Amino acid sequence: MKPPRFEYLAPTSLDEALGLLADHGDEAKVLAGGQSLVPLLNFRLVRPAYLVDLNEIPGLAYVRADDGRLAIGAMTRQRAVETADVVRERCPLLADAMPQIGHFQIRNRGTIGGSLAHADPAAELPAVVAALGGELVVRSRTGQRTLTPEQFFVAYLTTAVEPAELLVEVRLPVAPPRTGAAFMEVSRRHGDFALVGVAASVTLDEAGVCTGCAIALTGVGPTPVVAHEAARALIGAKPTTEVLEDVGRRAAAPLRPDGDLHASSEYRTHVAGVLTRRALARAALRARGTR
Repeated sequence: MKPPRFEYLAPTSLDEALGLLADHGDEAKVLAGGQSLVPLLNFRLVRPAYLVDLNEIPGLAYVRADDGRLAIGAMTRQRAVETADVVRERCPLLADAMPQIGHFQIRNRGTIGGSLAHADPAAELPAVVAALGGELVVRSRTGQRTLTPEQFFVAYLTTAVEPAELLVEVRLPVAPPRTGAAFMEVSRRHGDFALVGVAASVTLDEAGVCTGCAIALTGVGPTPVVAHEAARALIGAKPTTEVLEDVGRRAAAPLRPDGDLHASSEYRTHVAGVLTRRALARAALRARGTR
C-alpha cells in the first residue's frame, strides 16, 4: 500500500505552519506522530494535496505544572507523558490511562495532540480530558481559542478544529490531595481498540467520604460520554460496594451505544456499568493510599 501523491511541507515555526494551513485549508493534512494519518493515507481514505509536517517545529513538546494545572504541548510524545514524574504526581488519571494506548512502539511516536485531534470514539485520551474537564487550546494565524471537551469533540472522528487551526496545548487540572484514579477498558487483545473504557477519579476526605468524582466513558458513543449524574450520586457517600453498584447502573442507564461485529449495544452497555463500578472501586482504594 502506498499513499496518494501530495506535496510535502516541513515548516520550522508555528507561525509558518499556521500560515500554510491558512493558505491551503481543506487541501492540507497535518502530520504529527503519524500513527493514525499514515494508515489512512496508505488506504487512500484521505487524499490531501499538501502534508504539513509539524516535527521540525520547536516548542510544541513539553509537560509542565503551573497555576494548579498540567499543561502538555500537542507534539509531546505519548511515551514522554507516560514516563513523566510530574504526570504521575499531579494527574493520576492520565498516568493510569497512558500505558493502555496501543503498544509502546506506537506511544514512542504518537503524540498527545494527534490522538485528541483524531477523536477516535474508542480512544483513551479524549475520555481522560473529558472526565477531568480539561481545556484544549487551538490556534490559527488570526488568534487563539480555548475549548472545553464538549465544544472540542463534535462527532465520530470530528472536532471543532477548523482547517486553518492547530491544536497546540491541552490543560488538565492538578488532582487535589487524597485523590485516586483508574482507567479500565475491555478489548479483544491488549493494544486493540477498546470496546468500552472508563476513566474514573475519586477524591475522599479524611473520613473516607467522597468529595469529588469524575467519570467518562469511551467506546459507547461518537464522543466521550461524561457521566455527570452518576458521579454526583457518589459525592457525599462512602464508596461502599452497594453505592458503587448503584453508580455503575446510573452510568450505564442512559447509554445507547451502536452495536457492530465486535460487540452488541447491549454488551457495551452492560460492560460500561461493570467497568464504572470497578474503576471507581480501584480509584477509591488509591485515594486511601492502597492499591
